[in-house]
Amino acid sequence: MRDVVIHVCVTCRHEGWDPEAPRPGARLHAALTRLAPPARIVAVECLGNCRRACTVSLSAPGAWTYVFGDLTPEAGPDVVVAAGLLGASADGLMPWRGRPEPFKRGMIARIPPFPTLEDAAE
Repeated sequence: MRDVVIHVCVTCRHEGWDPEAPRPGARLHAALTRLAPPARIVAVECLGNCRRACTVSLSAPGAWTYVFGDLTPEAGPDVVVAAGLLGASADGLMPWRGRPEPFKRGMIARIPPFPTLEDAAE
């Protein structure tokens, strides 16, 4: 099982959003904290995906990093399922089968694993 980190953008909002209202990503971050998934949850100031807010990224050592957008503040349980899929992956790729619906259509990017020192020496 891989240790998964869930980064949640807590600053983005859709155009026309009430600036005084709690931001969707901040609400999602709070919901994830209450769910206490078996992953580390990290609030970040910006994931550079404002047009497709609410955004999270999922990463783990030796695994691909995934960035998903168009989520809702209520997507916490789906984020936990997706993080579990990545964490249980033998090859570092999140399997398509079993992904919650927002994680089938909301992918922004898939980033290769960061090379280790051993990889760089080859």
